[in-house]
Amino acid sequence: MKKEREHRIKAVEPGSIAEELELSPGDVLVSVNGQPVGDVFDYHYLINEEYLEILVRKPDGEEWELEIEKEYEDDLGIEFENGLMDDYRSCSNKCVFCFIDQLPTGMRETLYFKDDDSRLSFLQGNYVTLTNMSEDDVSRIITYHLEPINISFHTMNPELRCRMLHNRFAGEALKKADRFFEAGVTMNGQIVLCRGINDGEELDASIERLSGYLPHLQSVSVVPVGLTDHREGLYPLEPFTKEDAENVLDLIHDWQERLFRQHGTHFIHAGDEWYLLAEREIPEAETYDGYLQLENGVGMVRLFWDEVQEELERLPGDDRERRVTIATGKLAAPVLREAVGQIQAKYPGVQVQVIPVENRFFGKRITVAGLLTGQDLREQLAGRELFEELLLTEHMFKSGEQVFLDDMTREELSGALQVPITIVKSDGKAFLQAVLALEAEEGRGSEEV
Repeated sequence: MKKEREHRIKAVEPGSIAEELELSPGDVLVSVNGQPVGDVFDYHYLINEEYLEILVRKPDGEEWELEIEKEYEDDLGIEFENGLMDDYRSCSNKCVFCFIDQLPTGMRETLYFKDDDSRLSFLQGNYVTLTNMSEDDVSRIITYHLEPINISFHTMNPELRCRMLHNRFAGEALKKADRFFEAGVTMNGQIVLCRGINDGEELDASIERLSGYLPHLQSVSVVPVGLTDHREGLYPLEPFTKEDAENVLDLIHDWQERLFRQHGTHFIHAGDEWYLLAEREIPEAETYDGYLQLENGVGMVRLFWDEVQEELERLPGDDRERRVTIATGKLAAPVLREAVGQIQAKYPGVQVQVIPVENRFFGKRITVAGLLTGQDLREQLAGRELFEELLLTEHMFKSGEQVFLDDMTREELSGALQVPITIVKSDGKAFLQAVLALEAEEGRGSEEV
């Protein structure tokens, strides 16, 4: 007989209902309203009610029966040791474009785990292919009305999808999106575009089919495949050219115009990389329909620029003197240089050098800052004058930690380069405050060592 999983509490949010009930780390949630909790889906559904009876077991074995009256959907303020409250599900696909298959050997083990767990779509905003989603998952999402669910479509051609995901069930899995649409569940989608495979006419057909899910499918992003230098034995994929990027943008813009006229939404969105590769202007903010796809790199440049400009207009300007260095990926360097130019127009005493760092660890075709490693930064910045401070984006570090992808720490890099390093949040306001050494209105927008 399978042993029931224990849902042990890791932390209790200050000021929460759980704190008022004197729940503590180490306590185990046994049941809610007399029902065992299978996983995070069940938990969030069961605690939505205004009246709850929960059973908790303390570390000494004593059981507490607690009655709770609260507002509907109010959270209890509990963080569990296992965020899913169940085992993590690994991916059953062998996608031709999988980034994890392109990782070099010798990295930390957790980086090689492929997840395709629908529950992470709600917890962390992950995109799922639907192939690993059980019938029970589909039914619970519909019954509990959990939304939005983020779906990796890639193509709406069932046969092509089977080939791209190397999974004979991948085409049939698209029918699960039909069920979510019929149930009125809000969705977001993404397409990882591969040159000569799901672009061109295939992309056009996919957008047409996906637009049929409006309004419940509220947005779809199109992003270029990321290709490292570690593709030995993998499907042969080619990088996109400037001309390719122009063609992708022309197709997407044409659909945006049509769909906006018909539905009042642009719906289909191009990742920022396409504009930078095509050397085209970044669209205005209203084109992004509220920035629904920021985590996919859609609209980040526009939002960043607008935040810098808005904050600059608020500041009076002065004659302060400051010299800082920014190290970033090759993709973001032109964007940051333009922002720096705006800052220096108002603060002429501020000197900022922006250094693009080539990604030698993964390969020069990887140009985003978030995939730079400590060793590439160390090797390419060593011996250079880095002024009084080095600014690095938070995207270079493991979430919640000060560790690069290659396990080098910020402290180790700072010691090697002999310069203080400040980790800067990704928004434009925090960037401006870090460059000017301003105190944020609610704490600093960066961390320094």
